[in-house]
Amino acid sequence: MSLSIFLLWIVSIPLLVHSDTAQPRGLLISCGSSQKQTMPETNLTYIPDDGFVFVGNKTSLNQTGLLPILSTLRYFPQRSARKFCYTFQVVKGGKYLVRTIYYYGGFDGGKEPPVFDQIVGGTKWSTVNTTEDYANGLSSYYEIIVGAHLKTLSVCLARNGHTAKNSSPFISAIELLTLEDSMYNATDFNRLALVTVARSSFGSEDSISFPDDPYYRFWQPFTGKNEVVSSQTKVATSEFWNKPPEVIFTKAIAAGAGKKLELTWPPGSLPATKYHISLYFQDNRTAGADAWRGFNVTINGKAFYNNLKVSTGGVCIYSPGWPLSGQTQISLIPDAKSSVGPLINAGEIYQILPFGRRTLTREVGVMEELARSFDNPPADWAGDPCLPKANSWTGVTCFEKDMVTRIISVDLRNAGISGTLTPSINNLTLLHHLWLGGNNISGPIPDLSSLQLLETLHLENNSFTGKIPESLGRLPNLREVFLENNDLEGSIPSNLVDKKGLTLQVSPGNSLST
Repeated sequence: MSLSIFLLWIVSIPLLVHSDTAQPRGLLISCGSSQKQTMPETNLTYIPDDGFVFVGNKTSLNQTGLLPILSTLRYFPQRSARKFCYTFQVVKGGKYLVRTIYYYGGFDGGKEPPVFDQIVGGTKWSTVNTTEDYANGLSSYYEIIVGAHLKTLSVCLARNGHTAKNSSPFISAIELLTLEDSMYNATDFNRLALVTVARSSFGSEDSISFPDDPYYRFWQPFTGKNEVVSSQTKVATSEFWNKPPEVIFTKAIAAGAGKKLELTWPPGSLPATKYHISLYFQDNRTAGADAWRGFNVTINGKAFYNNLKVSTGGVCIYSPGWPLSGQTQISLIPDAKSSVGPLINAGEIYQILPFGRRTLTREVGVMEELARSFDNPPADWAGDPCLPKANSWTGVTCFEKDMVTRIISVDLRNAGISGTLTPSINNLTLLHHLWLGGNNISGPIPDLSSLQLLETLHLENNSFTGKIPESLGRLPNLREVFLENNDLEGSIPSNLVDKKGLTLQVSPGNSLST
């Protein structure tokens, strides 16, 4: 689900009204830029995306009035690649808000933006479709809150069935923001993520963000036809579990004494699933013994919270898994004993996204090392090697075993690869087939003694040197070894020569003896 951002910087990404040289904790990245970019009015600095991604093309938009981060982008024209990934170093177990920003600008000479998928940490996050926003002169952003299961976190783009053949996935900016451990901790981030649907400051006329919100969340204004009231008391939000900014409690929408407050929020229709909902309230009057408001809260006619008592100190109520479908109607029904009507300051709604299965951590590390040891690996060799299944790395076949995804085959025949074969390949212990023939891989053949399930080994037509490992002859399931046309030397291990049922090809091209 996308959220719109106005195109021109005068009314653009929710403007930060303070000029402050401080930066939020995390990474602010301008995609396709070759230099740092500073945002007007905010002084927030975005760095180039070089070093986080190793494929794709840079381009600039020849259009006046754009925010700096919307004036450049990176696009990915390689049609055979299954995904294109940015990889970030993170703290394992940490919690992050990921925001992706898109402005098409007709960079490819077309009239409509391409449609494509975005993937985070091996799970499809959403489909990017900015067509409507772009037609209205807007850019778009998408947000998700995730837990880091590894020491790296990938954010990937991928073609889908709606991506036109002559178009390319693209991206304008990525923001990776660090959140506190306590924030949104009613969610099990080991198996779930939160996709932003709406985050609103009720009664506010302006958007709220950094530095008022040090976590750089966007709180959009929402008033409707309701009365707006101002608070007489500051709220200390440091003890609130998900750290809302204090400024959201300065305004509220309210109903008169004895009246019910109803609002349709978020404005759009929602798909039927479960959502994380947080609502914020503060009695706006001067603190006193009777300064509280009492009311019930219902959502779509169902009791969400009964007998809520709202004081000047502020309160948050939430559900970590509330079912919603279609339009959402929030009703605040006053307590008969309350001398004032209900009010509400702010709210957050996130769609709960089950995080997909993960590739075994050890094997992810092996494949990342293998990608580094190769020169010119396939364009999609970044992110999770196996997941999503439709977007696994080129040449990599995986299998789910005991709730964990494992790698069973690597096939990069005639892929134009050079470099070396990392010894850590020995840790892919479920590997059945390793086919690297027809490349220019050099160096020794590493020890493969842990690959007890290996059936076929194709390393022919490369530049391997050294001896044939004697351990190959001890692999019980090995039935095919092709090593011809390399620079191997020494004697062929006798346990390979004598192995029953094994097809062994070592000549021509090597200096080997039996």
